Amino acid sequence: MTTQVESCWNVIGIEGDRTCAELSTHTHCRNCPVYSAAGRCLLERPTPENYRREWTHLIAESPAQKKPHLPTYAVRTSETLTVVIFRLHQEWLALPAQVFKETTPPSVIHTLPHRQNQVLRGLINIRGELLLCVSLSHFLNIEPSESPLPGLSPVSHSRMAVIEKAGNAWVFPVDEIYGVHRFHRRELRDVVRNVTQITQTYTKGLFSWQPLNLPTVRTVSYLDDELLFTNLAKKAQ
Repeated sequence: MTTQVESCWNVIGIEGDRTCAELSTHTHCRNCPVYSAAGRCLLERPTPENYRREWTHLIAESPAQKKPHLPTYAVRTSETLTVVIFRLHQEWLALPAQVFKETTPPSVIHTLPHRQNQVLRGLINIRGELLLCVSLSHFLNIEPSESPLPGLSPVSHSRMAVIEKAGNAWVFPVDEIYGVHRFHRRELRDVVRNVTQITQTYTKGLFSWQPLNLPTVRTVSYLDDELLFTNLAKKAQ
């Protein structure tokens, strides 16, 4: 397999300019057979020299015994945050990646009788399982903008996001989803005053994010997942 094929997702795929024609079919590079084939090649490649020995020392030692000579790929830190970035109307938001279960195409939402609630929209069938669907934009008081916000790429479209924590699952529609992003905890900034009061309540901090091959730097609100799950259950009653 050539280098161009192995790294096409960084050039024309989800991490590039998103001009790949296959995105309209597979939605994300991870669903593409080319990506899967490259992953198999990566897993089957020979291990670097001294790789096993260095990892054996790393796992065997306590945190106080970590040696500075270990390679950078062996460094583990709790200060790195892994999130999934998505958009609701004009706002870019992020939640911890571990609470995201999957994303699906928009589906029919079945309303619940005698439930007049802007947050709780009804039930939705996800792979044969009925889950509660909520409007996170109403919950966070995010109103539509007067002018439509351009997407990250021509193939961006709305999705349904499924999140789960401690056995509690929710589904909510998103206008666009970028995917996984990692940043250091020190990059979080305090919430500014022009953020809506409700959104500010559920925001741990703000961080700057620049999508690949795009010149504009965007500000993303990092949401408090603990508080979000707790109060979603109350609001959806």
